[in-house]
Formats: sequence, C-alpha cells, structure tokens
Amino acid sequence: MDKERTKAKTVIHAEYEILKAVIDRVPLDEVHHFMVRDSASATRFEKAANNVATLINNLAERRKHRLPFDHPDYKQKEE
Repeated sequence: MDKERTKAKTVIHAEYEILKAVIDRVPLDEVHHFMVRDSASATRFEKAANNVATLINNLAERRKHRLPFDHPDYKQKEE
C-alpha cells in the first residue's frame, strides 16, 4: 500500500484495501504457466484475467463511497 498505512476503520475499508492489494500484487505467472500451452489458450487466459480484474475493480469501486471520509480514495455516492 503506497498510501499512509492506517488501521482498518470499518469492514468495508478492509475489504477495499484487500481488493486493491489483490489487483496490485497477486502474480498470475504460476497459473499462466500451467494453463497456457498455445496461442488459443493464451488468448483465453488473457481474456479471463482481464474479466477477473474488471470484477475485482468493480467490487472495489462500489466500496469507495463507504470508505472513511479522510481516505484518499473516498468518493461521495452519486444519486
């Protein structure tokens, strides 16, 4: 986490930081190594990785309005 480290102020806050860490730090090299054997499986893997990244980013995005107000990523909920 590049931001100032702070304690988990809420469950949502902890969920958000976990989701961001997964996207930022979980390497897929090992999974890629045993799943990709040719160009078709490489294409499938890349599409799947992008889909999962989008899902995780959406989960994180939906938590931004519930972060502590002083969190750098806090965003007021749009009505």
